Amino acid sequence: MTTSIVILTRNQLALTQACIESIRRYTPPEPYELIVVDNASNDGTVEWLKKQPDVRLIANRENVGFPRGCNQGMRQATGDRLLLLNNDTVVTPRWLEQLIACLESDETIGAVGPVTNSASYYTAVQVSYRDREEMFAFAEDYNRSNPSGWEERTKLIGYCLLLKRAAYETVGELDVRYSPGNFEDDDYCIRLRLAGYRLMLCTDTFIHHEGSATFRQDMDRYQQSYQRSAVHFTEKWGYNPNVFHIRHDMIGWIDEPRERPLRILELECAGGATLLELKDRYPNAELFGIERDGHAAELASLVASVITGEPEFVRVPVPPGSFDYILFGDALEHHGNPVDLLRQYVPYLKDDGKLIARVSNVAHFSVIRNLLRGEWSGSEDRSQLRFYTLASLTRMFQMAGLHHLECRGQTNGKPSPRDEHWIREMARKEGSSMVDHWMSSHFIVRGHLTCLSPGAPNSPGYSRLKRLVRRLEWEIDPSRTTAELADLFLAEEARLLDAARILERAVADKAAMAGKLARILCERGVAASEQQTIRALLGGQPDA
Repeated sequence: MTTSIVILTRNQLALTQACIESIRRYTPPEPYELIVVDNASNDGTVEWLKKQPDVRLIANRENVGFPRGCNQGMRQATGDRLLLLNNDTVVTPRWLEQLIACLESDETIGAVGPVTNSASYYTAVQVSYRDREEMFAFAEDYNRSNPSGWEERTKLIGYCLLLKRAAYETVGELDVRYSPGNFEDDDYCIRLRLAGYRLMLCTDTFIHHEGSATFRQDMDRYQQSYQRSAVHFTEKWGYNPNVFHIRHDMIGWIDEPRERPLRILELECAGGATLLELKDRYPNAELFGIERDGHAAELASLVASVITGEPEFVRVPVPPGSFDYILFGDALEHHGNPVDLLRQYVPYLKDDGKLIARVSNVAHFSVIRNLLRGEWSGSEDRSQLRFYTLASLTRMFQMAGLHHLECRGQTNGKPSPRDEHWIREMARKEGSSMVDHWMSSHFIVRGHLTCLSPGAPNSPGYSRLKRLVRRLEWEIDPSRTTAELADLFLAEEARLLDAARILERAVADKAAMAGKLARILCERGVAASEQQTIRALLGGQPDA
């Protein structure tokens, strides 16, 4: 079988020479063909390429851009596999053998890529080499085939992308509307996945990448191309390119044995990149998502069971007490009634379940400083409706029945000397205890349930709730029963999950009792929405 290696060039002769020389040095004797598409270089690149006996050259008289140039090369390719390779890369020992091993390991895999020293989307690894020979030594030690290091991804980066011919023929060419470049690889990965192919990152295989060497020569042109392509991507797919974002900050707080059969729900799951990462880390997990954007939900549904709709209106397809973790992402910032939203989903946690959320910190030093100057235009995210400090976030979680809160602050890099001076002056006036809070741009919060539930049926709160529900069902002293019920919830000795399980196990007319309880809790200020409370009590059953 043959691999067709397609390289685009636009000047940068020295980089092209290093790339091709490394291919000759480190590519196995298995047949490969080398196709170079030149986009009107004027630095001697074309003349050098014409002298290379193993290079098939396509010389364009004008710069046709990256997507169109790649398409030219792939049309001329005869191999069973097609490899798009940037000319600012240097390949390494066993690079192609290991990529092929992953690509051919499963018929559902359509494309694979390696890790490198310089690239986006979590494909870069830490390196310490100082020159090319040290790099080759690093790669010689690093490149050891290891199938456990193959990670499924929602997208791969196009600096080195190995495709099966069947996948290429199914999906077609790169979209030339992204010319001269940017997001054409994102677009192609979406099309591959929607066609049923999986994408794999080979973390066992390293190559060197200079990183956008051609574009760096003209950053203004690069920025214009980037913005134009981002607009085209959004117009074509209906969602922002950030749909691929992986929430590593929240995933880092799921500390469970790899083989544990977890149940995890993510609100605002976008294209499912975080869920896919969870699938890789916890292969026995059952994953669920909620996403308001139907186009993004289509992508996420390739990974998990995904419901399309607003989080406050969808029906969760499992009963209360089902999830080990619920990930809220940025949902609390985008919801008008965040306490209600929390109260709606907390009952779906298991007794030892945890809820993780990420919020921006309105008490960040930059916000405080601008407010003191009479300046602040709000968040750059115009969909953000709510703003939090750590104190207000803590109160909100407690109101929703979540306690034992754990919090991590995140920073946006090291503050400037001017910022540090301002923070020191604030600390001198207000005390140093708040410095960490002022430095945190975001908080990641993990809340635990504390009330004993049916898992501990002898607990005083649960037993009392069960007795009061039966009194309500039999209409014994309604006024007193109603007051005691409300007090029990207000004191946080019971929660909706407890009531839902009691209804499921001990009440004949569940719908009628759910309506009574919801009305009582709303009238007494425990809950805000009767319909949402009814849904929580019935565990996804109809509201009737």
